Amino acid sequence: FHKTAIGQFDGLEDADDVLVNSFNAIEPKEGEFMELTWRAKTVGPTLPSFYLNDDRLPSNKSYGFNLFGSDAPCMDWLEKQSISSVVLVSYGTFSNYDAAQLEELGNGICNSGKSFIWVVRSNEAHKLSEELRKKCEKNGLIVSWCPQLEVLAHKAIGCFVTHCGWNSTLE
Repeated sequence: FHKTAIGQFDGLEDADDVLVNSFNAIEPKEGEFMELTWRAKTVGPTLPSFYLNDDRLPSNKSYGFNLFGSDAPCMDWLEKQSISSVVLVSYGTFSNYDAAQLEELGNGICNSGKSFIWVVRSNEAHKLSEELRKKCEKNGLIVSWCPQLEVLAHKAIGCFVTHCGWNSTLE
């Protein structure tokens, strides 16, 4: 993670402009610093207007693409759940847990007795034991990706357990 985070700054001095997924209203001092230092321009929030209670573009409900494909069954599954009864567990694209950590996290989620959607990236899924997968089937759904904005806006979602990355925080 450290190497990836540091790598984001490579080449900033050579760039003509830098686009930053933020907005001045939430980070005015940081935005000003980045503008003066790297000619940065804030372009956020990069969310469809539907989720910003902006009725000017009522059909603007998605980004129009996704990078990871769709695990559409989660939306159908949510429709069968009670209002505010489901926990969404998603630790983003940069998380890297070993098998023991994922097993503990999974046991905690499953033992909570709450209904849940747990997003485990496809390149991490091999770390989950078959025993844990079967245990989780009772109350939840494990998916490799979900349309997070749509899921979070669903009436069945009552809790969001996240890594608190910027996009998840905005969403």
